[in-house]
Amino acid sequence: NGPEFVALALAEWAERNGIKLDFIEPGRPMQNGFIERFNGSFRRGVLDMHVFRNLSEVREQAETWLADYNGEIPHDSLGGLTPAEFRQQNDPAASGYGWN
Repeated sequence: NGPEFVALALAEWAERNGIKLDFIEPGRPMQNGFIERFNGSFRRGVLDMHVFRNLSEVREQAETWLADYNGEIPHDSLGGLTPAEFRQQNDPAASGYGWN
């Protein structure tokens, strides 16, 4: 039940659902820099900060962290806005602009 089992199960699920999996080259994390950055932030903010007794505790801490990450923490890549602020400023429905 290691990584190989999970990878096979994911590949089979994706095929059944018509989803094409795409992978970065080994040793080239910057091919997917946004995800690598998020994974590092998640590890530092959740996984490295707590000792979990069960999966429910992981989920609870992850939900709390994600709410802060999206709603409270400014992101340099978004000009110092939180993701929630950025979305609000760039949402066509909120701005009055959009497709007719």
